[in-house]
Amino acid sequence: MRLLITTDTVGGVWRFSQELVKGLLEAGDSVALVSFGRPMSSSQRAECVWIAARWGERFAYHITKVPLEWMQENESCLHDGEVILEKVAREFRAELLHSNQFCYGAAQLGIPIAVTAHSDVLSWARSCNGGLLQESSWLKQYHSLVQNGLNCASIVTAPTEWMLRALQQSFSVPAERYAIANGRTIPAARVNHRKLQAVTAGRLWDEAKDVALLGNVSSPFALVVAGETHESGANFAAIRNLEFVGSLREDEMLRLFAESAVYICTSRYEPFGLAPLEAALAGCAILARDIDSLREVWSDSAVYFRDADQLSALLSELAEDPALLHEAQEQACRRAQLYSRDRMTTAYRSLYAHVLAKEHACVA
Repeated sequence: MRLLITTDTVGGVWRFSQELVKGLLEAGDSVALVSFGRPMSSSQRAECVWIAARWGERFAYHITKVPLEWMQENESCLHDGEVILEKVAREFRAELLHSNQFCYGAAQLGIPIAVTAHSDVLSWARSCNGGLLQESSWLKQYHSLVQNGLNCASIVTAPTEWMLRALQQSFSVPAERYAIANGRTIPAARVNHRKLQAVTAGRLWDEAKDVALLGNVSSPFALVVAGETHESGANFAAIRNLEFVGSLREDEMLRLFAESAVYICTSRYEPFGLAPLEAALAGCAILARDIDSLREVWSDSAVYFRDADQLSALLSELAEDPALLHEAQEQACRRAQLYSRDRMTTAYRSLYAHVLAKEHACVA
């Protein structure tokens, strides 16, 4: 298959798309990747250069500055992105577009379009501030972009059933929709000794991550926080008892996970969560906020908390009982291995084949 895939450079969509692209190339497909949002970082560009060097002309990538639909400057994102996608699709001879943004479900490319819903602003708002969003021309435009994309898409996916249900609370979603779990494959962790430290990671300026919760935690573990800061997140440095290590490259993040005993997922909103998956694959026990989406992903292989007091108690218990900590690490690692790159790629390749077969049947 010849596939056109969109990504963005801001959050977990980047890592998802990189894993999927590598899986598809390993399976023999050809992929053109187009990034939206801010320009790629040097490490993101280096990753694309590495993929191009390994798979040659079966892989192409294109960097754009077209805003994402949730950004404030979203008036022209569909038009400007569609122009680029049409050109790339034609030159690459793409058979199908897999859009990781909603709006390009409505792109007029003459090929089937699968849209993956990784998150959306309205379900984010329900989880973070009771659903309160100020009416504005931006919000109206966002809602229109998302709904039009969903209306026109050939098929819709999300990484969890929870995300599909959340999407349906705000938008009309096509009847043909599937939950396909994200996948990740990382090198085996090589560490001689894990530190008695707990780590969390994510965009610190995103209210959904609720990193501030850790400021109220009493912990025998050192608490390490990795992630991108923002003007609005300047006060994070004042939170007591936390070590902030900033935004890390992929290899640095994986090394941090491999050196840590525990990963704490503080998120109030987490449609899937690739960082805890990476941490579990690297050998960390998972302590997760007790929310439905994380229950779906981790089942009984994570330890759940509802507030800072419960989290403090769990950390103390694990620090005092090495056998219990080891068991939690083993359970998380076994569960994480279910979410492999191969499994995700196989599911998406089956989906693409299904969509293309429907398209060919309609043409015939």
